[in-house]
Amino acid sequence: MRSWHRHAMAIIGALIILSVVLTGCGTPSGNNGSQYGGTVTIAPSPYGPFTRNFNPFLPNSDRVGTLGMIYETLLSVNRLSGKASPWLASTYQWNNDATSITFNLRSDVKWTDTTDFTSADVLFTLNLLHQYPALDGGGLWKAISDISAPDAHTVVVNFKVPSVPILWYLAGQTYIVPQHIWQNIKDPTTETNPNPMGTGPFTLGSFNAQVYTLKKNAHYWQAGKPYVDALRYPAYDANAAADVLLSTGSLDWSGVFSSDLQKTYVNRDPVHNHYWFPPANVVMLYLNLAKAPFNNLAVRQAISAAIDREALSTQAELGYEPVASPTALVLPANQSYLDPQYANTKFGAADAAKAASTLEAAGFTKGSDGVYADASGHKLQFKMNVVTGWSDWVTAVQIMAQNLNAAGMKVTVNAISFNDYIAALSNGTFDSAISWTNPGPTPYYLYQSLLASSNTAPVGQAANSNYERWSDTATDQLLSQYAGSPDAQVQQQAIAGLQKIMVEQMPAIPLMEGATWYEYSTARFVGWPDEHNQYASPAPWQFPDAAVVAMNIHKA
Repeated sequence: MRSWHRHAMAIIGALIILSVVLTGCGTPSGNNGSQYGGTVTIAPSPYGPFTRNFNPFLPNSDRVGTLGMIYETLLSVNRLSGKASPWLASTYQWNNDATSITFNLRSDVKWTDTTDFTSADVLFTLNLLHQYPALDGGGLWKAISDISAPDAHTVVVNFKVPSVPILWYLAGQTYIVPQHIWQNIKDPTTETNPNPMGTGPFTLGSFNAQVYTLKKNAHYWQAGKPYVDALRYPAYDANAAADVLLSTGSLDWSGVFSSDLQKTYVNRDPVHNHYWFPPANVVMLYLNLAKAPFNNLAVRQAISAAIDREALSTQAELGYEPVASPTALVLPANQSYLDPQYANTKFGAADAAKAASTLEAAGFTKGSDGVYADASGHKLQFKMNVVTGWSDWVTAVQIMAQNLNAAGMKVTVNAISFNDYIAALSNGTFDSAISWTNPGPTPYYLYQSLLASSNTAPVGQAANSNYERWSDTATDQLLSQYAGSPDAQVQQQAIAGLQKIMVEQMPAIPLMEGATWYEYSTARFVGWPDEHNQYASPAPWQFPDAAVVAMNIHKA
């Protein structure tokens, strides 16, 4: 215990020193010779046509441009490095046992109607998440005991237990809204917030279903930024449409999978057209564990055994996304966390025979139609959801359906709109679906988002992120073990336990490493992040990193 305490104090001390070092280093000079002006055309992903929804708390809102660009966080955390930088808070300090954190807010920040930003806005936002748990995507109030504001620029958050990992969710992923606007909103869980007002570098310019713009906030607290006048988001509903825009030089920044990127984009202008796909997360096959047959481990094992992941990687993703680790760690980025017992554990080739023997051992029998059924006659037939137009994932789902049909399961591809897809995942009204995971500075965040019972909900109610609806006491204890201790060894043990659960119980089925799709042109704008200058995660759909990128690019 004494050793733990000494180690904990060293880490907490380092965090406190970091918070001091951060003071005053977040505001760029804006006087470095960068050229001002211009409108950046952005295609984050196939979203569209648009609906006017800028609620920063809802998963199915048109949030691209909302998070970071309009609404801001207390700190900015680089998703690639985990490095925290001051933002609305200029400094922060943990207490000695990591049960309390104090944020010191900037005094020069205003909402776009020129009302002062104060600690009252932060308290209001946090209390809003407490009052409406459906908005508390990070599960903050599972850890928070109380909050206070000693003065207009200080916020104190106390926790029930030591809660070091909460910093990412609390300060890096919670977007602060103005009390004087949101206190008049009757139901923030359904509010579309059509005229957003934030503290961020941009404000809403124009909007229609086919295109919307964000314009520069002339009174932004970071003097001199942003450099560009506006951001323009055209609607499109398929990767193929983005391919056309890329090939014609119409886009400055995009985050899409392209079927032949080198030929259709880079080779057309190799001086200016570039891409960089850093690994980001793990693409999963989510099975709805709230209902049969997916609550049967043997079924999950059989499905996993039947999938040809190599085909998913090479045919659906053209080799840009390697086969995932069964542990769901993002490798090699998380290599230091990999439990030695899984150092050589990999998914094998698709094995329909193994899938069949697994099902038969569990009491399933194959009917005359070639489809397995359980002892009560319920056939293994289900839908697999994917977003219409997300061509790489559509191909991946088609491959999986073929694999599973060949293994005695009747699977139907269900391509639907993005809003329907998100709603089905959130409310648990799906059979299976291909989808992403939510990473963070360490593997804890992906596991917590994916597996914590606090992030799920009964079918029919919105789940924050645990869409498969995994609820397991041992899993929650491991997550609590990590969150409750700053000791690296204790945290490592917790991560190892979570790997074991992923490998042996398959609450979700890893498919491929998820790439951060990112294409950019230096023809009109420069200052983009790349493999040599990783100042932010580069995709226009990752938040709030995208705002950091938007604030650093400038005219060529």
